[in-house]
This record gives sequence, structure tokens and C-alpha cells, in this order.
Amino acid sequence: MKKSAAVLLVVLLAISMVNTAAAEVRIPAVYVALGDSLAAGQTPESQIDSGYADMIAQELGRSQSIASFSKDLAFPGFTTADVLERMKEDGAREILASANIITLSAGANDLLRLVRANPVDGSLQFERIQSDFALNKARQNISEIMMELDDAAPNAEIYVMGYYFAYPHARESQKEGIAEQLQLLNEILKNEAEKAGAIFVSVDEAFGQDAISKVPNPGDVHPNLEGYQAMANEFFALYHTGWEITGAEIPKPNPLSFEEIMEGQDQQNEGNPDPDGMIQETEQDAEEIETDLSAQLLPDLKSGYLALRTILPII
Repeated sequence: MKKSAAVLLVVLLAISMVNTAAAEVRIPAVYVALGDSLAAGQTPESQIDSGYADMIAQELGRSQSIASFSKDLAFPGFTTADVLERMKEDGAREILASANIITLSAGANDLLRLVRANPVDGSLQFERIQSDFALNKARQNISEIMMELDDAAPNAEIYVMGYYFAYPHARESQKEGIAEQLQLLNEILKNEAEKAGAIFVSVDEAFGQDAISKVPNPGDVHPNLEGYQAMANEFFALYHTGWEITGAEIPKPNPLSFEEIMEGQDQQNEGNPDPDGMIQETEQDAEEIETDLSAQLLPDLKSGYLALRTILPII
């Protein structure tokens, strides 16, 4: 009996140690959001506003000390291949090197760009063979991204964000197939995260398949502030139990169009002409993004995109 009690105590201590490590608070936090439009905070109206990353940074600032928060490495439309390429640039590695908290959103655009969604009749179409190929390529890229992060951000705890069902307005008969594919994507992300010693943040149960209140635009896959709040709270369920963003703490809407973002970039570049014309090219890219209601590949935005970074005082 005593032996059994001793074994149980060892098991409980081991579980406690694992949970403590998974929820380690980083003080002061240096938080970097890496990935696609969800990391950037794209709205259902194809604008940029507070997303889950902004809400995470906001709550970190309320509950602990935070030194900086950056969305420099978050771009609408990025696939896993785009994220991997962006990470290898010198400027990106400088940002990652200082981070001690990183959230990664990557993989949905590999899959959803193959989906043909009709918001009028609620139909969803995709080719399973193409989807299988895209998911396998995403798995390979996520594995490489995790290796790159291990090298580029040795002091960071990595949180790999899962994905929600992005078509709640579709007909019920149309949901099962793409829901299965998104579940496969989440399984890939979870497996690759665990293999790399990272933490997978599941968000699909917080949405379900009928989250019209969180994904309100039938012609767009992005969540509103309520949806981003749900994603941020799933992060905090793993980072620090008891911390959460309440309804009263959701930021007030303050969206920026891509044109406004480009104007801000122009102001930043005053006195620093762009001889290669990259800014002008990027403005054209932004116009294309704003009219695109699906998750399509974003043209090259290596430079000329507004740096979304906030430096915060160390409390």
C-alpha cells in the first residue's frame, strides 16, 4: 500500500512538473507573432485590426511585465512556405533572436486556397488529391519551421496555433469534407509541435462548425474580435491558468485598410527613397488582397509592409 502511494506521488509530481513547464511565464515577455493573416489580425472585411496576437500582448501587459510585441513577421495570405522563407531573412532572424514567446499560425492557406466556397448557395468544393498533397507539403514545411525556430529563437517558448472551422455559413451537407481536412491539418500541427517540444493551442472546440457569431462574413474566412478573443483565451488556458480576455476587455474596433497601412509605410520611408520601387509594387499587392475574400497566396511582401511592432516599457 505504501509502495502504491509512493508511486502515485511520483506520478503526480511528474505531471505537475510537465504542467509547470508548459505554462512557464516569461518575464519580461518579448512576444513575436509569426505567420499568416490570423497572426496579423485580418478582419472579415479584409482590413487589419486587433487579432489574437494583439489581445495576448494586451493581457500580458496587464498581468505581467512585457518588453516588446511584434507582428512584423505576420502577413496576410502566407503559406507555410512563405513563413519559412520570411524567417530566413536577416531582419526576421534579428526579431526572433530576442523573443521568449512566439505564436505561430501557418498551414491554413496551404489548404484553404484549394477550397472553392460559394457564399450564395453555401457550397464547398475541393479536390482531395490536391488537398492530400498540400497537407503533406505543409507537414514538411512546419517541421522545417520548427527546426528554424529552434535555431533562430533559442530562448523562446513556441505556441503553435490550431485552426477553427472557417465555413460556418456553408450548408450542413457541405461541411463534413473540409472539416475532416482541417482536422487533419490540426493533427499535423499538433504532432509537429510536440515533436519539437512546442505547445499546440487547439481552438477548434472554441468555435465548432456553426460559429457564425465569430466568423460573420459568408464570403470571408477570418474571425471578428469575438473570434480572436476565443483564440487568445485558448492560448492563456495553456500559458497561465486564470488569465483571460473578458468581453469588456476586447479592444474597440480600429481597423486599417491596406491602403492606410501603405500610407503609414510611406510616412516611415520619407527621407529614405526606395530605388527598387518595392513600395509601389507592395501597394498594388495590397489592393489585390483587399478585394480577395478567400485565403489566397500573397505576393512577395519582403519589404514595404508596415512594421507592426510595439515597444513597451519594462514594468
